Amino acid sequence: MRYAVAVEEFQSFRVAAERCHVSQSGLSMQIQKLEDLLDTVLFDRSRKPVLITPEGEVAITQMRVVLREIERLGQVASENLEPSGRYRLGVIPTLAPTVLPLFLRDFVQKYPRVELDIEELKTQDIVEKLRADTLDAGIAATPLSVATLHETSLGHEALFAYLPSGNPLLNKRTIAQNDLNGHPLWVMQEGHCFRSQVLSYCHSPDAARPDGVRFESGSFETLMRLVDGGLGATVLPALVVQSIPAHKRRAHVRALVSPTPVREIGLVTARQAFRRRVTDALADVIKERLTRALGKGPRRPLVLDPLAPSDQ
Repeated sequence: MRYAVAVEEFQSFRVAAERCHVSQSGLSMQIQKLEDLLDTVLFDRSRKPVLITPEGEVAITQMRVVLREIERLGQVASENLEPSGRYRLGVIPTLAPTVLPLFLRDFVQKYPRVELDIEELKTQDIVEKLRADTLDAGIAATPLSVATLHETSLGHEALFAYLPSGNPLLNKRTIAQNDLNGHPLWVMQEGHCFRSQVLSYCHSPDAARPDGVRFESGSFETLMRLVDGGLGATVLPALVVQSIPAHKRRAHVRALVSPTPVREIGLVTARQAFRRRVTDALADVIKERLTRALGKGPRRPLVLDPLAPSDQ
């Protein structure tokens, strides 16, 4: 069943075999035995990528439930022990480079029996995988307010304006929201929550068109380099700002006035009680490291909606 679930997930017998650490022929033989046992063809092997049959889709959905309950049985048996076992974690791309290095080393050292399996995913993919029970948790911008998911707030990350040399706004110590309304901005590409948050705060559907050029990126570094080139401006989260050399921060970065726009960083799960010991341990370590890195946060935070329409 694990082999079949892997083939369905990766749409490839070869990749599934690699991920399951078995030979492709061995994996294929076991899936053939499973199909014979169920008297059902699970996959259309004539297609590439491999396609799951309608009957196979129903069967594999139930296999996921069976495998999950088997895993749960093992967790119940060791409930009084320290956190352990494989734990599947998704993290959005705009948090992965800054948040993962903050806590990974501490967590691994403190909980050596936990095997973290981390995947970089956009928010919608995290939601879908949590619903499909192929992730245990996701680190994302919250609140998502999805009825079937549970969220734990880990911290608030303030946003800052990043401006090109000579911009008149650099003469101010702090920048008001109205200063950015309609200002040409470089923003993240579609699908990133940070894009929605920035555009909703700036109230500018045309913010991604500095000087008539439309370019969107998934990299904060790229956005900063475009600003350094003298075109447009951008908005950055605090952990990215902290990575900028001090002299460059003084020259290009300005705080935003209170109420300070922030993105809430949260841990999202689908089954609150399951893997609770690992989830709680992970949340505690991340929250402690974020608090150390970000401080107590602004007194009057304005939490931006990560799912706000990006054209509002």
